[in-house]
Amino acid sequence: MSIKGKAYLAGIYEHPTRHAPDKSTAQLHAECARGALIDAGLTKHDIDGYICAGDAPGGVMAMADYMGLKVRHLDSTETGGCSYIIALGHAAEAINAGKASIVLVTLAGKPRTGAMPPRAVGPEVDFEAAYQATTHNIYGMCALRHMHDYGTTSEQLAWVKVAASHHAQYNPHAMLKDVVTVEDVINSPLISDPLHRLDCCVVSDGGGAIIVTSEEIARSLKQPLVRMIGHGEALKGPRGGKDLDLTYSAGVWSGPAAFAEAGVKPSDMKYASIYDSFTITVIMQLEDIGFCEKGQGGKFVADGNLISGVGKLPWNTDGGGLCNNHPVNRGGMTKILEAVRQLRGEAHPKVQVPNCDLAVVHGTGGLLGVRHAASTAILERV
Repeated sequence: MSIKGKAYLAGIYEHPTRHAPDKSTAQLHAECARGALIDAGLTKHDIDGYICAGDAPGGVMAMADYMGLKVRHLDSTETGGCSYIIALGHAAEAINAGKASIVLVTLAGKPRTGAMPPRAVGPEVDFEAAYQATTHNIYGMCALRHMHDYGTTSEQLAWVKVAASHHAQYNPHAMLKDVVTVEDVINSPLISDPLHRLDCCVVSDGGGAIIVTSEEIARSLKQPLVRMIGHGEALKGPRGGKDLDLTYSAGVWSGPAAFAEAGVKPSDMKYASIYDSFTITVIMQLEDIGFCEKGQGGKFVADGNLISGVGKLPWNTDGGGLCNNHPVNRGGMTKILEAVRQLRGEAHPKVQVPNCDLAVVHGTGGLLGVRHAASTAILERV
């Protein structure tokens, strides 16, 4: 059963903090919830569905109780960086099935203040733990393989960061507001060959929230109408060593599924929110969901093609994870928020896309190229 057009984003909120040593994680969740409710013109008593992921202290039950919610639908699916894009699809499914009518989705975390939450481990941990794989060196392996197979260069990777910095300069809350050059990126310290420090996302405290509801209710509220018309989710794993190709992600399945349900093509998109934990993440995902052929992502992003007002695909106009914020490795929430702002016409005037009526939101969670999930959503201004 299709969920095309069944879910409307009636409220959004992004927490302005990037460092919150004086707040608890639960408090950040609650403040984000309140902000989204105010944006939608609702109260917590209107909410009958609640979704959060592994960043919520105590889980979905504890957070719902903390915020005083009385709900009939709960979901706590945890898929790392794409958790909240998947949550958007699950909220639409719940609304379409009559399980909820107004769903609150919250994200919050404090990795800048304290240690990151422990990463979930899989069945191979007894065999792999001794090798001490980190997020950085796994993504570095993906970048090296992409370079080996397709000739991608460090300069091409750097253009992703350059685009993010051009947008972040207009965001008063962005952690890194200075515009950088390709030379700045490739001359920054090497973190995990071939990834330099400026190829890596920031680490921030913060959070965000969305309110998802039906068309009937959305039309009765105050915000411009933005709906989801396509959604896809998928998994990719090494499958016991049977699939060790590091150059593609589960986006090769989630992207086409979302575009097919929406009845549109990548070339129809006016704006793209693409998860940017590292520069290589963006290049691979653009290829996987259909914006260019596999191996052509480096050429696609070069020469400013992701910069709003300059390039062919305006991307992450809030500065993204590379420059703005990246709370608890779950950038999918912030990607939804900026896409909705673009579709409402509420992005910064310097980066607002003219007549922005179609946007794609896409992200991955886990370890790119190895075991991870991916989710894609197509949003439309009505």
